[in-house]
Amino acid sequence: MADAPLHFENFSGARRVQLGQQTINLIAGNQYLSDGRKNVILRLNPVFDASHTRDRRASPPDSACFPGTRKDVIQGITSWADLEIVLSNTPVVHVYWFHGFAGSGKSAISLEIAKIYAGSGRLLASYFFFRNAGDRSQMNRFAATLAAQMVAAVPATASFIEAALDAEPGLLTQGTSLTVQLERLVYEPFQAALERGLVLINGPFLIVVDGLDECEDKRGVVDFIDHMLDFFERHPSIPLRFFIASRVEEHIRSRLDDDGVVLGNLDSHSAAKDIETFLEASFRHAADKDRLIKSYIRANGQWPTKSHMNKLIKHIKGSFVLASTIFKFIVQPATEDDPSTPMSRLPLALEMNGLDGLYAQTLARSQHLPHFHNIISTIALLSKPLPIVGIAELLGIEAFEVVHVLLNLQAIFHVPGTDDQGKVTLCHTSLRDFLTTESRSGCFFVPPSFRLHLSYYSFSSPFQPDPGFIPLYEWQYQYLAFDESEACDFIQEIEQFKARQPLLVNRMPYHTFLCSIFFHALLMMEPLPWNEDSYLLTECVKQLALAVECPDHRIRLWLEGDLPHDAGDHQEYPFRLSERTHKTLDHGLRRVSTAIHANFPELLGPRSTAIEEKFVFHSHRLSGIDIFKTLDWIVARARFKWEELKITPNPPLELSMSFDWTGLYPTFSFDAVSAVLDSDPESTSSDSDFELVHPSP
Repeated sequence: MADAPLHFENFSGARRVQLGQQTINLIAGNQYLSDGRKNVILRLNPVFDASHTRDRRASPPDSACFPGTRKDVIQGITSWADLEIVLSNTPVVHVYWFHGFAGSGKSAISLEIAKIYAGSGRLLASYFFFRNAGDRSQMNRFAATLAAQMVAAVPATASFIEAALDAEPGLLTQGTSLTVQLERLVYEPFQAALERGLVLINGPFLIVVDGLDECEDKRGVVDFIDHMLDFFERHPSIPLRFFIASRVEEHIRSRLDDDGVVLGNLDSHSAAKDIETFLEASFRHAADKDRLIKSYIRANGQWPTKSHMNKLIKHIKGSFVLASTIFKFIVQPATEDDPSTPMSRLPLALEMNGLDGLYAQTLARSQHLPHFHNIISTIALLSKPLPIVGIAELLGIEAFEVVHVLLNLQAIFHVPGTDDQGKVTLCHTSLRDFLTTESRSGCFFVPPSFRLHLSYYSFSSPFQPDPGFIPLYEWQYQYLAFDESEACDFIQEIEQFKARQPLLVNRMPYHTFLCSIFFHALLMMEPLPWNEDSYLLTECVKQLALAVECPDHRIRLWLEGDLPHDAGDHQEYPFRLSERTHKTLDHGLRRVSTAIHANFPELLGPRSTAIEEKFVFHSHRLSGIDIFKTLDWIVARARFKWEELKITPNPPLELSMSFDWTGLYPTFSFDAVSAVLDSDPESTSSDSDFELVHPSP
């Protein structure tokens, strides 16, 4: 039978070209072939904005080599990548680790290398990591994205990838390790196509991985490197190369500082001449476009002078990001808040202490404006960038107030030309490092505790009449990042949040948010200290009671709602429930039941009798009613167990929690009774916290 004709599958931002019966989809600059029966790309679900062809302003880093610069560095890399073509019988090193300090131009060179080998048809894939950029800061879809791009570069690999997906239906799930995904989706399909003579282009193929230090999954990075080196040790003659660019971080250096890796240190290459070329051309272009600069040169002669240029080059010390940012700082337009001219800013730039000084000097231009710190903190911490109106919506302010702050900061932020199109992004990842390191940023420091506010703002957005631009997952991303921060004392930060957080008319009452995060904390993977377990249980009930008693019509939305929720990876663990805690919970839940019956009688049936031994609920969609029913069962089941045991006084119980991965349903149960009977639980210091609204730090 003849094969069915190939046809086009729709993707956002895609174009298509018809060649006879075959359709080629052009997605993010890459070609992906699809057929009507099994579309490999749809099944792989790659990260489309991770490759070298992405829109760099929307998906940083926005780095590219200035024409005519970095020639020697690039030639050294291409000589390594082409070595097997020149000397086919000479063994070569398959991995090139290109490292250097922040802002030295690694990403620009990675982009240039990717473009060179894409032009010759030998680029197998490219992946540009970027911190706080959603999937581009994780390893979850790394292997699938490389595989999807490989289908475009070597179409013959598509059938082998399809076979792997068919053979292992769970290959793309989180339950499958990164190393298995790389083996099945990248290495084995590439080998199979080679062995069958289906690869039409001669010479080694190249995979470019930039910003590996930007990946937040350090364990995944180590697994990737170890498995890659092992693969090349097992297959020394395979025509495949990895070019990896990153800063020097220990979890990377300890793996890549290896005999099987070429080490390229960008810091050892003098960039002075290249930076001079960039600055001279950039200032010439500015003089052609800027009437003020043109008028100054007409009256005073060359600007910047040769002396200025020499001082700038010496001051920049080989940092391309500093050169680019200083240039933007000098020539940026004057504003009402800062009427200075390019000529007056140049001496200021020479006095700045590297990037930190430049960042501080630039930020100071808007420091006095309303909402400055909230706007800067939000941009620095978001999991994915937002447009101007999205930032305004998240913070509950007007778009023009965001614009007012950012107009003075265009030397260090990419600011889109319209409020609702394009994303506000950092000029370089070093700006985020600066803002989140207190010793460097001082008064501009963005504390980890601000994530709790972002989580609350994001949590509120689905309950607004028009949720707009705020992604539903942002609330949990920010909460988890806050909870995992070593700089935060969980209970102390929560109590401070409660103390300073007003009931805003444009937000959900914060009691709903706190109840949800306390309940989520009970579902976390690692057991918590005894006093923190008690705090979470009692505070969860307390905030639930305050929420349902709040005179706000949106409470119904939260009680009924299906708020997206990811309970993460869990192991079974127990926590202790004493009689005193039980009494506190029971009292709070009576308040909750009374309020729900009074205000939303149709939402709640009879309270739990605890006859069922276990209580199961779906962990990925949570509503306020789900939380109430779970807590109500815990209290009722504990009472049932004590009556069954007939021990006086009632001993502490162990409430255990397990997860059924077939259905992703957590299960609460009382399967064991605590053997800790040698001390009076009512006299412990942890129990004394149960009644406190503000426990001591």
